[in-house]
Amino acid sequence: MVAAGGSLLYDGPEINHNWLAELVACIGEFTSKGNTLGLVIGGGYLARQGISSAKKAGITDVHELDLIGIAATRVNAAGVKDALRASGVGASDEIPETIEEAAALFSHNSVVVMGGTVPGHTTDAVSIGLAIAVEAESCTIATNVDFIYDSNPKTNPDAVPISRLNLTQLQAIVGPPSHAGAGPNVIIDPIGVQLAIDNNLALSLLNGGDVANLAACLAGESFTGSVVEVLS
Repeated sequence: MVAAGGSLLYDGPEINHNWLAELVACIGEFTSKGNTLGLVIGGGYLARQGISSAKKAGITDVHELDLIGIAATRVNAAGVKDALRASGVGASDEIPETIEEAAALFSHNSVVVMGGTVPGHTTDAVSIGLAIAVEAESCTIATNVDFIYDSNPKTNPDAVPISRLNLTQLQAIVGPPSHAGAGPNVIIDPIGVQLAIDNNLALSLLNGGDVANLAACLAGESFTGSVVEVLS
């Protein structure tokens, strides 16, 4: 199971076609070996612009802003799905809107692509929830940073990257399982982290901009990033 941050799909306001082509090739290679893959796509630029425009129009209700973000994730997911199918990868033509719908699609598809589900959490939590539903061994969060850090590297130049930690340590970094509002910018959604804790699901985080690194992670090989172990 992979959550691909929407920031990876965009190069500024435009689709990052080079990254998308590399991702499609990576998934094609992975599934050619008999593997299945769930891919949850974030909102990225499209969500940020939609939410920003809504706020300027006077919309302040978090639920309504979340719905705009969710719509953007589904548009992005449809684009990625179309790219996969055009390349011959056996992706479901349906963009499921619930975890239950997505789990059912694995019975006859090697790849299921989706976006958000309901207001109150991010696509990180969706991917973790789907991993739990299909009894995946782990979930990979592909974002635009290389590691989980002990503090925010954008505001703390002395932030320390952590290559291995457990779920409790991760929760101490991301905070309690509450929704920070539409378009939150945390390393991993704390609601998703709580789901992982409750279900003993291992996580990985890496910079998905390096698709070769993502491929190594999917193959169970050594990769650059953070491994989050279940509690002993």
